[in-house]
Amino acid sequence: MGIKEVNKLPIIGITMGDPSGVGPEIIAKVLTDPGTFEVCRPVVLGDFNCIARAAEVVRAELTVEVVDQSGIRRLDYLPGRVNLINLSKINIKGLQYGLPDKDCGKAMVTYITEAVRLALKGEINAIATGPISKKAISDAGYHYPGHTELLAELTRTSDYAMMLMGEKLKVVPVTIHCSFKEVPTLLSADAIYRAIKVTAHALKEYFGLDNPRIAVAALNPHAGEGGIFGKEEEELIIPAIKRAQDMGITVSGPLPADTLFFYAAQGSCDVVVCMYHDQALIPLKLLHFEDAINVTLGLPIIRTSVDHGTAYDIAGTGKAKPNSLFNAVKWAASMAQKKKHL
Repeated sequence: MGIKEVNKLPIIGITMGDPSGVGPEIIAKVLTDPGTFEVCRPVVLGDFNCIARAAEVVRAELTVEVVDQSGIRRLDYLPGRVNLINLSKINIKGLQYGLPDKDCGKAMVTYITEAVRLALKGEINAIATGPISKKAISDAGYHYPGHTELLAELTRTSDYAMMLMGEKLKVVPVTIHCSFKEVPTLLSADAIYRAIKVTAHALKEYFGLDNPRIAVAALNPHAGEGGIFGKEEEELIIPAIKRAQDMGITVSGPLPADTLFFYAAQGSCDVVVCMYHDQALIPLKLLHFEDAINVTLGLPIIRTSVDHGTAYDIAGTGKAKPNSLFNAVKWAASMAQKKKHL
């Protein structure tokens, strides 16, 4: 690929995630893969010492170059080179893998905040985020259930959704990080409709689908069996679906979850809107445990992420697989290139 072609590729900001987790290691692996540089120009937002140590752990021949935010578009982008925006000074000697401290928690939020700032300014075209520790962030004084809620606040977004996806299946949970007993109280016809609407818009804007087909999962067994097993389908889900259909969205349901995902994975729909976290994540991870990604829908910026955690049990061993991060970067680049202004 010539220099002119490279300069046309989208710039993807990759946040390092938890310094004590596998984030630095999977970044090191992704940036030694020539395939990464065929789809984008990657910039890492993280910590110099952590990335340098990760390169040693995974035995990668990497050159880490500290760069300035203002010169991102003038950089050289080559396999084996890490263009790093250095945003923290983690004490490597005092940091143990799997044991994040408050400095780690602060650093994670700093990486994300700066990436969002650059994306909103148009300096980078999309963000792909590494895995974070919600507890470490909380211990540092930031009270967010996860990436999604932090990103929504930083971008002042009220209607947003989390889509988990692989090649065979895409799922969007209406409720996200909450206890199971809270799900029925958090569900509403408005919340379900907003999830359908945000999903339909995003699939048109970023995935090249002019008329996305959306299936909606029921909450109760057998879709409530006419109200015998629960009234949520009749009182909440069906009104939301009808409202979306009246807006011209191609959406069907509520469909029993015990059969829906089998057919969805065969291509019967483009995405499944689910009622709660595990209803969406169990089938998704059954099919895409190592390569699934997370996409935040509804934001004014593009954000993808790995669909796994910090993997403290293998952090520092070099065993972490980079599949999910590579796909997050790849899909971020694809979304940036397909973006339509609707």
